[in-house]
Amino acid sequence: MKPLVYKKARRVRSRPVTRVRLAITKGDTVRVVRGADKGKEGVVLRVLRKTGRVVVEGVRVVKRHKKPTQSGEEGGIIQFAAPVHASNVMLLDPKSNEPTRVRRKRNDDGTVERLSVKSGRPIPRKR
Repeated sequence: MKPLVYKKARRVRSRPVTRVRLAITKGDTVRVVRGADKGKEGVVLRVLRKTGRVVVEGVRVVKRHKKPTQSGEEGGIIQFAAPVHASNVMLLDPKSNEPTRVRRKRNDDGTVERLSVKSGRPIPRKR
């Protein structure tokens, strides 16, 4: 009698994962332009390129109830910032501190620089 062999199931993705190219990076200061938190400003904590979302400090704060675990973690209500879609936030202009769109410019040495559309000044990356 032949031994029973289990074959590994093939995993088929329903759609390919495409990463969104965003002008916003971690450490940037942004302002929310749409939604319930409209007008709030904060620093970007995380950028989620797969979903096109960003986590901004103090924006869209949600509460979660957490059970205590045996490893010693305490239970209770925890608060954290939930992701916001990147189209709902705008980068702040370094000169006027107003929301602005962003252009990209390739320098002679090959590095890409972000430029503010309002003032034309470069936006430094804070990493």
